[in-house]
This record gives sequence, C-alpha cells and structure tokens, in this order.
Amino acid sequence: QVQLVESGGGSVQAGGSLRLSCAVSGYTNSYSWMGWFRQTPGKEREGVAAISPGGGDTPYTDSVKGRFTISRDNAKNTVYLQMNSLKPDDTAMYSCATAYVGGARLNPRAYKYWGQGTQVTVST
Repeated sequence: QVQLVESGGGSVQAGGSLRLSCAVSGYTNSYSWMGWFRQTPGKEREGVAAISPGGGDTPYTDSVKGRFTISRDNAKNTVYLQMNSLKPDDTAMYSCATAYVGGARLNPRAYKYWGQGTQVTVST
C-alpha cells in the first residue's frame, strides 16, 4: 500500500518560513518525478513545484519562484519544500504527489499517488 505523509505545516506570520516534508512508503520514488501542490476552498488544486528523479530539474509556478525550493532525498524516499518569505496568498492545504504518469509536471493529473496534505496558514 502506497502512503504519502506530509508534515511541517503550521501558522506563521508573513515573511516567515516553513519546511514541508513528504515521506513515501510502499513505492520507490527514485525513478519518478514528484510534486508539491496546494489548494484553497473553492479553487482548483495548483501545482507549486516539481522535481525530477535526480533532482536536477525543478520547475516552479511563477508566484513562488525565488521563495520556494523543492528538494528530495531518494535514500529516504522523501521530498521537501522549503518556503521562505511567505505571503498570506500562500495560505493553503499543501499536498505532495508521486508516480508521474505523463503530461505537464505541475498538472495534478500527472500524478497517481497523493498524500492527505498539511495546512499552511500565513497571517499578516
């Protein structure tokens, strides 16, 4: 059974930082793209960042470029999202995904397995 467990969310003030982690079990990520996504009530899920199997290719959505950094540790089957200079607009439920099946790397439909998410709330 494949499980993805996110952690590291919380409440911070604008300008603060958080580091999200996503630990995967039941599936070997070494050969798959992985992604971080976020969603707020009433809106579609948005791709935030993705990372290639070797970690050398990391596309980001424009709104987080220069502030967020995605990384991975294949030995630990874990992907991370370092979030700096957080803004209230970053408030959302953040989820990770793996088992890339094709298509645009930041498209939620491109991934098969998902975690339950961790809430990030940024206040002014």
